Amino acid sequence: MTTKPVTNDFREIVAGRRSIKNYDPSVKISREEMEEILTLATLAPSSVNMQPWRFLVIESPEAKAILAPLARFNRNQVETSSAVIGVFGDMNNYVHAEEIYGQAVEQGFMPQEVKDKILSSFKGYYETISREDMRDVVLVDGGLVSMQLMLAARAFGYDTNPIGGYEKDKIAEAFGYDKDRYVPVMLISIGKAADSGHPSTRLPLNKVAQWK
Repeated sequence: MTTKPVTNDFREIVAGRRSIKNYDPSVKISREEMEEILTLATLAPSSVNMQPWRFLVIESPEAKAILAPLARFNRNQVETSSAVIGVFGDMNNYVHAEEIYGQAVEQGFMPQEVKDKILSSFKGYYETISREDMRDVVLVDGGLVSMQLMLAARAFGYDTNPIGGYEKDKIAEAFGYDKDRYVPVMLISIGKAADSGHPSTRLPLNKVAQWK
């Protein structure tokens, strides 16, 4: 398996994307390729760069057997895809602030005094933010990384399907996650498409955009 993208044509990546329901079950994505796709996804922006996304790569038969009844209306994607990626938002994402901004200093992206000032200003915010507001933050950031993941997968020649129909209140605990800390954003099936999927229409730009 190659770990290099099969296309860098951005228009083809975006315009050719389909939500695929049927995959070739014989095709497996190597660990190296999956890591490259996920690494590209993590280049997505996030609120104050806290990168609250956490990925659960469900690829073994045993793990898929746990997932299948929790996503019973999307069983085909679970059973035929190379993997289903659970995207979660970490409500305690600030615990990695020192590491994130420390790396920025080490790599010369900012001086130490700027890092210290930034973290000092963030501290009060993260100590007082409500759970509801933090949930909104991680869901937005989780949506950004999910879209980037799907586009990265396309660049490597794979297709995906974002899945919202699953037991959101059960999935974290089913895989040993703290459900109060890890908020499910979506499931994303990924693999080699067994069909071309269905094209879909979009509203014209004049229905969705305004210039002032």
